Amino acid sequence: MRRDKVNESLSDNALERAIRVRQVQRHVYASPQQQDISDQLAEEMPVAMVFNGISHAVMLATPVDLEDFAIGFSLSEQIIDDLSDIYDIECRETPGTLGVEVHLHIAASCFARLKERRRSLAGNTGCGLCGIESLQALPAQVPPVSYGGRAVPMLHKSSLLKAIQALGMQQPFNILTGAMHAAAWVDLEGDIRLLREDVGRHNALDKLIGAMSDGDHTGNEGFVLMSSRISYELVQKMAHANIAILAAISAPTALAIDIAERSGICLIGFVREHGFVVYSHPEMLVAE
Repeated sequence: MRRDKVNESLSDNALERAIRVRQVQRHVYASPQQQDISDQLAEEMPVAMVFNGISHAVMLATPVDLEDFAIGFSLSEQIIDDLSDIYDIECRETPGTLGVEVHLHIAASCFARLKERRRSLAGNTGCGLCGIESLQALPAQVPPVSYGGRAVPMLHKSSLLKAIQALGMQQPFNILTGAMHAAAWVDLEGDIRLLREDVGRHNALDKLIGAMSDGDHTGNEGFVLMSSRISYELVQKMAHANIAILAAISAPTALAIDIAERSGICLIGFVREHGFVVYSHPEMLVAE
């Protein structure tokens, strides 16, 4: 897909929020001459998640699909239990700052739980494991995937190949900027049904989880394909979203594999057109 075709496929509002144009110099080693051109850059700005008037977290993100982002973040971080726990979402520009606030009005029981969690985090330095009382508590923070009586998803190699062949051409913002990660929901036939992009891989997955929260897509009907490495946090978000198969173009970390093994998640890395590597629960692949 050429850049001009991508521009036609995106709304003016999405382009304005996600892309910034800047004059740059292009150099070629074999030539002493420079070329002055306009380049399209990925936008990145602070996005604050505000729950019932209290700011909880600020992430650097691409400011598109922010409602999906807020819903997915709330679900994957276990701030809410279900989409029905969110009563209202409003995105607000913040005058005098470079960021956006996303205000969520959530159920009182969820907000009380969030306030208790914030008290337990007081004084901790920032990391993905803050608030855990011991190393032994780590596995308990990531629940096992549950199918609710439905069949365990089984993935054909041909479906994974079909999806990876299509992924690049379905990332319009990355085609324009070369700086965006993608998280795609793929059915078991290998067709990409939903895709979200962001400068951050965690944000892209949260946006996808939020977009899937309408109930039209369930974890045993497909898998997630990402254009990134697989970290522990991504596996954690997958488990909370009850999705059992995560594939990506790069490798998982050792901790990601350990947690995936315990949670019943199949991790597939280095997905290319010539093959892939399975790191956990290979029984979810159909023998071919």
